[in-house]
Amino acid sequence: MAEQSTVTVVDPQGKAKALYEARRTRTPIAPFTDTEPHLTMADGYAIQAELVPMLLADGDEIVGYKVGLTSLAMQRLIGVDSPDFGPVLASTRYADGGDVPMDRFISPKMEAEITYVMGERLQGPGVTLEDARRAVSGAAASMEIVDSRVVDWRVKLADTVADLASNGAMVIPPEFVPVDAFDSRLIGMVLSRNGEVIDTGAGAAALGNPLEVVAWLANVLGERGLALEPGHLVMTGALHAAVPLAAGDHFLAEFDRLGSVTLNVVDSLGG
Repeated sequence: MAEQSTVTVVDPQGKAKALYEARRTRTPIAPFTDTEPHLTMADGYAIQAELVPMLLADGDEIVGYKVGLTSLAMQRLIGVDSPDFGPVLASTRYADGGDVPMDRFISPKMEAEITYVMGERLQGPGVTLEDARRAVSGAAASMEIVDSRVVDWRVKLADTVADLASNGAMVIPPEFVPVDAFDSRLIGMVLSRNGEVIDTGAGAAALGNPLEVVAWLANVLGERGLALEPGHLVMTGALHAAVPLAAGDHFLAEFDRLGSVTLNVVDSLGG
């Protein structure tokens, strides 16, 4: 099922306000698709477009984008043939090795993935893999905290798209590795929790090549009059199945070529 362009959603601003309050209070809401099962990806983006200005009005800023549904397994599970995306906000960035508090989320899960930083402006249409390779200035090991403002993760496609593609936070080191000396498809990853290996992955899990994710995003943003700007981060999608978090967990993701990234899960930052 390709992305549909016809918007049919009723009261996208009201739905965006519900998501905004759910984020603010950490209280999940029912899926929009419970009462409007016809909602499409385009409807989800219409709600997302109303939500983002509400968050920016609080003083936040967009530092990049996350792309989800980049693996064939996830696309087949959801029933789509395209990824989705949402903005990454400055307030949701955590330092490598830092503490990530459970009380800032509703039902968080962790995904290890490759993140690029843009060195040049990139805007569709017509962006190719080689265009993306030239435009990125480096790659880094990273982790995304995915979270759902929808109760019990009972999301369909429109629900997750509306909810900033279920983005919660990111953990990323300050250093990026130039990408011209290796093939991003072949970057291997080993994920450990509390010293025990729990999953593995490789760059090719993300659209066959994580740089293809950058090209796809630039083209989709271009359709909306937007661009990837220098300094923007692009999170390219999970290389493994998402892992639930619990206070006391320590996660380590080790990437070939890119080094490692860690996070510590705590109840709160106040204690």
